[in-house]
Amino acid sequence: MKIFVTKKRLLLFSFLVVVLFGGWKYCTVISKNEDSKKVKTNNSKNFREGKFRNAVEWQQPSLLKNISIIWDFVFKGKNRKPGFELPKDSVNYVLFNSDSSHHLSVNWLGHSSLMINIDGTKILTDPVYEKKVSFFGPTRINGESPVNIAQLGEIDIVIISHNHYDHLNEYSIKQIHKKVRRFFVPLGAAPLLIEWGVDSVKIQEFDWWDEVQVSEHLLIAATPAQHFSGRGLFDRDETLWSSWVIKSKNHKIFFSGDSGYFDGFKKIGEKYGPFDMTFIECGAYNEQWHHIHMYPEETVQAHIDLKGEVLHPIHWGTFDLSMHAWDEPMKRASKEAAMRNVSLATPVVGGNTIFANKLTSNHWWSK
Repeated sequence: MKIFVTKKRLLLFSFLVVVLFGGWKYCTVISKNEDSKKVKTNNSKNFREGKFRNAVEWQQPSLLKNISIIWDFVFKGKNRKPGFELPKDSVNYVLFNSDSSHHLSVNWLGHSSLMINIDGTKILTDPVYEKKVSFFGPTRINGESPVNIAQLGEIDIVIISHNHYDHLNEYSIKQIHKKVRRFFVPLGAAPLLIEWGVDSVKIQEFDWWDEVQVSEHLLIAATPAQHFSGRGLFDRDETLWSSWVIKSKNHKIFFSGDSGYFDGFKKIGEKYGPFDMTFIECGAYNEQWHHIHMYPEETVQAHIDLKGEVLHPIHWGTFDLSMHAWDEPMKRASKEAAMRNVSLATPVVGGNTIFANKLTSNHWWSK
């Protein structure tokens, strides 16, 4: 791998090392929200000794290993950003705002941000519409978000997978919360939304396997993921992370949030599958943190475990979060999907997918 040493990257490396010695290994900025440390555990069996835990725990890296990881992240890599302007589609607000009770329409807004209309219910996942998500954090490699917030009508539900900056964005929440009826978040995430102006009566916190019957024909469940949480120096794993199941009268979908590959996908598939569409992370992986971000081949395997019909990869091509080439995730995932006869939906950012009438599957990332 090539090594690029610049003053800006040296500053970033120095900052992250200081953060590491400060006691938190994956921080971007210091949290201003002290109340977020007061976690509603709800007697969760996933909460032990003051921290939330994964179903499959791992050995934390040593101090020297973490410094090595930070060095590699800051200075190494090849083709981590595209050498050309990435294509975008215009967001289809008509389909999103529709009250039709007979279709599944999804716009991908980049990374893990989706606009979903499932049988007339309008749902946003991990809305991150800001170009740069934190002071030292990543900037969108594909430019501005394609969404025009003013054109969004009333939003029934916003689903948050976890509190990392590339999934829970202050700017976006402040811009949309008055349009939103309900927020569904993992345990411990509510205080931050309240600080940003969200009415507490709109927010419901979930432990893994918690379900809510939103209406007669709509069920939403929080399901396990293999990841971690934290926004500041000392709040690692004080809030939960989650994947989500959305089941309506005519359709059923799965949203992974962030996760390493684990046997939880099979358990979710057994309990809630099969799924019309799965939206599964497919980027920001590396062997040094394989336990929290899966390889593209594992993305395909997770889809199979979940008993999915159409796989829509997410969490790629938007932020530079690892050392792999920006387009490597989809090259590997599409190859594996073809070998295993898995149907892919691969719209450009802003693009619309309608199950099962309009499935874009061209390799647009290969210019």
